[in-house]
Amino acid sequence: MKYDDASWHYGGDFPKNLPNEAGATHIGMFLAWMLLNGFASEELVEDAEEEIGSLKKRSITGASFLIEVLDEKLTDNDFNDDGNAFAKAYYEGKDNDSRYIDDYFEAFGVNVKSLYEVPDTWENYEKLSTRVGERFSKWNSDGRPEYI
Repeated sequence: MKYDDASWHYGGDFPKNLPNEAGATHIGMFLAWMLLNGFASEELVEDAEEEIGSLKKRSITGASFLIEVLDEKLTDNDFNDDGNAFAKAYYEGKDNDSRYIDDYFEAFGVNVKSLYEVPDTWENYEKLSTRVGERFSKWNSDGRPEYI
């Protein structure tokens, strides 16, 4: 199952003044949180050990990892079972109503039109990572419901 794909974002109404890579920033921040918190699949750990190390050292961002390692696509092959359960509940959401995107908008004060204008930096990742961690903790303590 594909959760997201950067190419879905840089077509259509994508801001012409931004590089295509800006369509990967919001996906990459979620991906980085998942990988840094131990939710990578065994296959991904085997195939991208060096790149995961670079992510941990913060010498690449989650968006760079998404583009360079995952061909711009975030799928269920990237996460272990716990990671997929959380990604489905939080990132995908019921009827594609993502709580993650809500948190992203709130963390950066953006909306659908300015979603892609958030710079892909570790400082911005930090603004969002606490919210994602809180969502995970609540989801976990609530018994891991199918959707948040």
